[in-house]
Amino acid sequence: MVTGAFGALGSAVAGLLKNQGAALVLVDATPVAPPVLADAFADHLLLPGVDLVQPRAAEAAIREVELRFGCLDGLVNVAGAFRWETVAEGSPDTWDLMYALNIKTALHMCRSALPLLKRSGAGRIVNIGAGAGGKAGLGMGAYAASKAGLMRLTEALSEELKDDGITVNAILPSIIDTPANRKDMPKANFSRWVRPESIASAIAFLLAPEAHDITGSAIAINGRV
Repeated sequence: MVTGAFGALGSAVAGLLKNQGAALVLVDATPVAPPVLADAFADHLLLPGVDLVQPRAAEAAIREVELRFGCLDGLVNVAGAFRWETVAEGSPDTWDLMYALNIKTALHMCRSALPLLKRSGAGRIVNIGAGAGGKAGLGMGAYAASKAGLMRLTEALSEELKDDGITVNAILPSIIDTPANRKDMPKANFSRWVRPESIASAIAFLLAPEAHDITGSAIAINGRV
């Protein structure tokens, strides 16, 4: 199950997992799945228009998973957002927004998915944090704080779920090479950024049986930034 699956990173993750033979559930807040993605994943379960800020939306998504598959082996929380503004000139509302989009979405999805993940006996959760969660840059206070919170959620869950055979880890990328980031930073050297495919490969490893001894970890993928 991949949240934020219609975006650049989420679709890269979904594409790699599909090629590895996974049966996928693709969740996104976008009301309608992009036609190209809908065609490519026609044999999988697509759930557009799911607002994971609302706990009932996450619960409804999990009910769809149980009806379709009866089980869930892995959850990848890609859903999130970024806002740039300074503390002095920004709004407290931005802090609430980043908390909602970067922590509550993952929290609600994890809580809702736990019964199915526990049933699998070897469930996997991978959260997408950010390098900024360890050290905030200029204008990144609200975003960095929310990503730091996501890392604490990852650590707390990993401790809670050790006896259930579930691993919980986080990927911490620096700047990801996406169309949106290229538009926002047109003069940057894109070749130094992290490719979505690199993150997808790390996620695929954490979902695999070979990663059963890795939990509570934060894996930095920095590119050459």
